[in-house]
Amino acid sequence: MSDRLRFVDVCSGAGGLASGLESAGFSPVLLLDHKPQACETLLTNRPQWNVICEDLISFLPDEHPETFDVDLLSAGLPRVKASAAVGRADSDQELRLLTATIYLVHSIQPRALLLENLPALVDSPTYAGIRDFVRAELTHLGYRLCWFVLDAADFGVPQERRQGVLVALKEPWFDAFTPPEPTVEEPVPVGRVLLPSMRSRGWHDAEAWAAQASAVAPTLVGGSENRGGADLGPSGTKRAWARMGVNGGSLADEVPGVEYVWPRSDDPAQMVKITVDQAALLQSFPPDWRIMGRKTARYRQIGHATPPPVGRALGAAIATALRSVHRA
Repeated sequence: MSDRLRFVDVCSGAGGLASGLESAGFSPVLLLDHKPQACETLLTNRPQWNVICEDLISFLPDEHPETFDVDLLSAGLPRVKASAAVGRADSDQELRLLTATIYLVHSIQPRALLLENLPALVDSPTYAGIRDFVRAELTHLGYRLCWFVLDAADFGVPQERRQGVLVALKEPWFDAFTPPEPTVEEPVPVGRVLLPSMRSRGWHDAEAWAAQASAVAPTLVGGSENRGGADLGPSGTKRAWARMGVNGGSLADEVPGVEYVWPRSDDPAQMVKITVDQAALLQSFPPDWRIMGRKTARYRQIGHATPPPVGRALGAAIATALRSVHRA
């Protein structure tokens, strides 16, 4: 009999959290996402996974009995907006998804819950009402809670990406859980990760470019479904990219070739652009992990994902706790 732990993953997106949990010893019994491109990505990479393309709000676990009594329910949820936290009705879709996840705990009774969201959800007074709701619901069900913030750069991801995390476990396992410790002593710079791809088409200045791209990337953002094409984020983020010689205004279709002459300009418009595949490397997806869809849809899946190394570290910490006490 397999000793792998079983989990349900909702709002699965491109599978960053799920693939990290898989590498930590978990096997999914069901993954849920409402976007067809995300479901295609999941099934392209893991054809054996049970992927349900459906909105979490309308998901009925009674129709999927394999979800009952799993070890873990995980959710890399869309970031809850501050306007939703204070009751703005026009900004509450993300809050509805968080609420639906908590109510799903009632139905499937996992031994553990892993919820990833924005750092402010952990301790900002703006989100106190949401934390009170979560605490009341989960405490009633016999869980104890641990809120904390992780930075993906501490786990080898070449990106400054702070993530708010909630881990809740049933009473027998909670005391054995501790948040994961950093797995790298020094951050991994962008240039080191992107150098092989930057020189793959013979660009002569790839090494020189990589040498000056010596910091971690700013946070990749997927952007809203209601805005235009793929870019690397708001103005402050684009300035951070420019300091590494990257034009954050859009994404390239391919990396520079042998004919490309690097202008070495301080004008961001003259700088190198990264590709969608390179964005996936900066999110630390495995090199063979295929993101499906058109360019903007692919980038949004990547930008919204939990980096797999973070999922692996969280999964390992949860697995240690769950294996500390035999199941009832």
